Amino acid sequence: MQTRKPILILAVLVVLAVAPVLSFAQDTVAPSFTPEQLDKLVARIALYPDSLLAQVLAAATYPDQIPDAERWADQHHYLTGQALADAIQADHLPWDPSVQALLPFPSVLEMMANDMNWTTDLGNAFLSQQQDVMDAVQRERRKAKDYGYLRSNAQIIVSDGPYITIVPVHPAFIPVPYYDPAIVFFPPAPGIVVGGVIRFGFFVTIGDFFRPWGWGYCRFDWGSHVVIINNAPWRRTWINRHEYVHPYGVRRYGVGERLPERHVLHERTERERTAAREGRPRVEEHRDHRSR
Repeated sequence: MQTRKPILILAVLVVLAVAPVLSFAQDTVAPSFTPEQLDKLVARIALYPDSLLAQVLAAATYPDQIPDAERWADQHHYLTGQALADAIQADHLPWDPSVQALLPFPSVLEMMANDMNWTTDLGNAFLSQQQDVMDAVQRERRKAKDYGYLRSNAQIIVSDGPYITIVPVHPAFIPVPYYDPAIVFFPPAPGIVVGGVIRFGFFVTIGDFFRPWGWGYCRFDWGSHVVIINNAPWRRTWINRHEYVHPYGVRRYGVGERLPERHVLHERTERERTAAREGRPRVEEHRDHRSR
């Protein structure tokens, strides 16, 4: 018994010494995804307009902030334009500007918050394999275009060059498409009307009010594999993710700096949620509170 006690103590000390090293190793090893995994990962957002896609990829690198941001966006969904921009600034929200940039899109944040495993994987992939993620988006877009689903219409312009770009017809109106990845990336079945499979009826108005969050200055340089957000290349990677600070025109606030809520809170009704989920024209049932 006397000899076993020192051995047991030594074993505990070894475990305590090794645990931080193992934890550090796990935190520093970048995740890796195969092309097939990346194709599946980006499928649900690959047909988003380029500017919205860029913002989603950036925000996904902060997955821990998405649920709270989704809740705030849902409760303030009735605010739009300058009123919404003012509310975001006034509340001193403690989330990265890339996450705040999606607050005008509660349905997008809802999709991300409802599947945190997917959101975390997407963010990790973008941090560790940005170029591969962009290639995966192009592969999925090429499928949808070649099969006849993705085409220019009254809401978007689809390029026909070596790289497929998707931009809104009106830059201030960002459509959020609705489509089923199990359909649009595969050959159409007999009887399927390909023209109606992707719906772009739901859109969000983004004007000069949201330029501090990069809107109007987001795009892809597909040939160079660079994502531009707020007119600057997005350089956050798996290695520098704890230190990198992307340039934005808004002030960053800490958790302790958040101010008490001063706005009327209204979650979206099921009718409002359904319109966004199905790509139908926006429905707003809380107009009376916009000016308060």
